[in-house]
Amino acid sequence: MAQKRIFILNGHPAENSLNRTLAESYAQAAQEAGHEVRLTHLHNISFDPDFGYGGYSVQKPLEAELEQVLADIEWSQHMVLTTPMWWGGVPAKLKGLFDRALLPGRAFNTRETNWIGMPSPMLTGRTGRVIMTSDTPNFFMRLVYRNAMLRQLRDQILGFVGIKPARFTHFSGASDPKPAKIEQWITQVKGYGTVAA
Repeated sequence: MAQKRIFILNGHPAENSLNRTLAESYAQAAQEAGHEVRLTHLHNISFDPDFGYGGYSVQKPLEAELEQVLADIEWSQHMVLTTPMWWGGVPAKLKGLFDRALLPGRAFNTRETNWIGMPSPMLTGRTGRVIMTSDTPNFFMRLVYRNAMLRQLRDQILGFVGIKPARFTHFSGASDPKPAKIEQWITQVKGYGTVAA
């Protein structure tokens, strides 16, 4: 099995969470399998999440923590994101990270477009895995919400900048799961980490 460079972003803004446990479980299994791993917890980085200026012509300088996140993505061959679903989307701080860090000239190129006029991605050559936790049952996510958050993360964010394919795992009933269920999820995530999937 080829070794990979893996960047893991725990997108939960709290210091301790199920998402942190899952991110660290993935990292541990990946390291034990011989992969190179960089792990960042959203809680530990400080930045202004507000894009603020409303356009790309005048941009806020990126804080050192955001520069490091970009450097870790650029370094990686595989990116893993763990995130809860809050109010149908990602936490505000995680959305702010995307707003601030995934900018033209670094993540996509507005000067080079495809046949339908979409900017060309600049982070190609990387695969991804999104591990999402929520209380929403899987069937409800598909039938009622039409996998809106999955499509946003996989297609409109990661895919837009070139990180694909981005596989998606959804663990539901995450607010108060039984210990056996948590162990089951950890085992599943460790399996992904072992093979860098």
